[in-house]
Amino acid sequence: MGLDTTDITPREETAFLTLKARAVNDGWQRPILHDPGATAAVAEIDYDFNTLGVLTPVVCQASLRAKLLDDRVRTFIAEHPDAVVVDLGAGLDDGYRRVQPPVSVDWYSVELPGMAALRDKALPPGAHEHTVGVSVTDSAWITGIPSDRPTMVIADGLFAFLTKEQIIAIMRAITDHFPTGQLAYNDYGRLVVGLWVAKLFPQKAGKIVNQSREFEGYNDPHTPERWNPRLRLVEEFSLADAPEVELFPTWLRIATRIAAKSKTSRRTARILRFEF
Repeated sequence: MGLDTTDITPREETAFLTLKARAVNDGWQRPILHDPGATAAVAEIDYDFNTLGVLTPVVCQASLRAKLLDDRVRTFIAEHPDAVVVDLGAGLDDGYRRVQPPVSVDWYSVELPGMAALRDKALPPGAHEHTVGVSVTDSAWITGIPSDRPTMVIADGLFAFLTKEQIIAIMRAITDHFPTGQLAYNDYGRLVVGLWVAKLFPQKAGKIVNQSREFEGYNDPHTPERWNPRLRLVEEFSLADAPEVELFPTWLRIATRIAAKSKTSRRTARILRFEF
């Protein structure tokens, strides 16, 4: 009998999509992201992951964006060895063990209560890893996190499931609470949601994502600077430019390189990073 998931809500269930994608990739002969934690969690959780219908493009994109965020966290920690790392909407992501920060770093994984409880069972926290079981839309999520050290805040896939107003409130809370740091997250630009979901998630996953997605997005990467003047854009990086695209299956690698020639397509999968 695996870990029970009967109390997981549909919104929390979206975390299973990226978990399964990373686990599939971890089993490839040449993985984009080494993620044994994902493989172990899928084996331990009582959930029929096969019903999600996670396709190869999702496997590649989910693994690559996690890898890119890991890289940026490592760079920040190298510059600030006493840093605090905050993973918003962490789900079942095992970034703490992939990055392997020094003991001087504290890592906070913020997630909805039900998924946070499952996370602690499937991915038991390390010595300096802390789980915060509070919705990011509740201002209480930030109160127990140290506010006197450089802070790296990451969000992988979270903002698409929030409203514009909620995203603005979170960004404001970050710059009000932490003295200095960075915010990095994956962004899709402005998408036609129905087409995007139908293409990438044709089975059960499509229903889960469609029901949960709330924000239509934006194309101009400077938009968050207008929401919060304390943020300064320092990087807009398209996943299509990552060297790890060479690890994609041939057909998808070619399609990605072709899509990279289009400004609109490049925005549909990117990392945005801001300093504050």
